[in-house]
Amino acid sequence: MAISFERIDQLQQRINAIRPLQGNNLRQIKEYYRIALTYTSNALEGNTLTESETKVILEDGLTVGGKSLREIYEATGHSKAYDFMFSLVTHKSITESDIRQLHYLFYQQIDPTAAGQYRTQEVIITGSKYPVAAPSTIATEMQKLEQWMQQRSSYHPVEFAAELHRRFVYIHPFEDGNGRTARLMMNAALMQAGYEIAVIPPICRADYIHALEIGRKDPQKFTEFVAEREWEAQKDMARFFHLPLQVDPLGPEL
Repeated sequence: MAISFERIDQLQQRINAIRPLQGNNLRQIKEYYRIALTYTSNALEGNTLTESETKVILEDGLTVGGKSLREIYEATGHSKAYDFMFSLVTHKSITESDIRQLHYLFYQQIDPTAAGQYRTQEVIITGSKYPVAAPSTIATEMQKLEQWMQQRSSYHPVEFAAELHRRFVYIHPFEDGNGRTARLMMNAALMQAGYEIAVIPPICRADYIHALEIGRKDPQKFTEFVAEREWEAQKDMARFFHLPLQVDPLGPEL
């Protein structure tokens, strides 16, 4: 059963009652999600670093034997982009320039010539039967995306974040790193609206890809997928602060 926005908002109200987070609590939450989002987002794209290895690289500054330099750069680059994502929390919008900066920070160690730069070649997305934007149309499509983002008040915040992710990946503006950039954008939008960081674990990879694929014709399916991940993130946050997972009058126990 799809998670309703009403239920998400109800739990978010309980979480918001303990805010604003400060000091050690804020630091712990930020660092927890730095590891979780970096590990999961990279793993979805084939990076073989485990969560523990990601933690060692980001917190201890150590390398991991048997892992490629690229995989390590994907972890450290994502961490830098994560910090920039957090800097956008107090903003009321996400701009095309912000998107390019997210990609630049993630990709600069991997390929500085392509970091933050729109691709100039055609690409085919493995496992998808749908084409992405032609290189000659990317700049225009990204401008359209930025214009569409000005309509965010017409959407529920979770719906807007999901739709932003969905529209961006169908443009696929960069040579590589589009999925990770999309998930950073999505979470920036969620946090700007006061919601939790939604993590997509590797075990959900097939469902995630399927939701994106059928989302071409039925955007609601991808919104439902993101709503489920937001719901799980909210429950994790509630447990972290020992909030009672009380019975919800809208359905079963949270």
